[in-house]
Amino acid sequence: MKPVPHATSLRRAPVQRRSAERLTRILDACADLLDEVGYDALSTRAVAQRAGVPIGSVYRFFGNKRQMADALAQRNLERFSARVTERLRTAGDGGWREAMDVVLDEYLQMKRTAPGFSLVDFGNQIPVGARHTEPNHRVADRLTELLSGYLGRAPDEDLRRVFLIAVETADTLVHLAFRVAPEGDPKIISEARELLRSYLARTLD
Repeated sequence: MKPVPHATSLRRAPVQRRSAERLTRILDACADLLDEVGYDALSTRAVAQRAGVPIGSVYRFFGNKRQMADALAQRNLERFSARVTERLRTAGDGGWREAMDVVLDEYLQMKRTAPGFSLVDFGNQIPVGARHTEPNHRVADRLTELLSGYLGRAPDEDLRRVFLIAVETADTLVHLAFRVAPEGDPKIISEARELLRSYLARTLD
């Protein structure tokens, strides 16, 4: 089970601070417009107008709107990883159960509050409704990297497989919870949490 390489959607990486700030504005505009008009109606011109940049600036980084959505998904994963890392840095000695709660809670928080997240997630929702497996492999890779030291476990194939199964399970159940209720059905989320604990206990206890 080989790790999945990270997606690279940028035509050109920003070098100067001004260029990086412009890229941030473009991705922020893309996220806002995804919530407002959806993916099908999204256009690079509309993103440029919302971001207040020339259309050429958008094409400097992205060839099309799909590449923008991919870059937004990658940024979501980076922000999710940073939030989990920060929470675990100040967490008590609650072991893997506390770590799992942090991971799930931060994912739910982004699902509820991050612009554009409901459509692009970590990359498995565009085109709308598509469920590609590769992003969940990347999330499993990242969790193996982030949590192995915290759990005192080697970041080996066995741990990665466990996280991949947990991520796939959580992905399906959380999407179900948000289809049932706009903020995520609490009973389904509670069942998902218990199911994940039961599964992970077999390996992590």
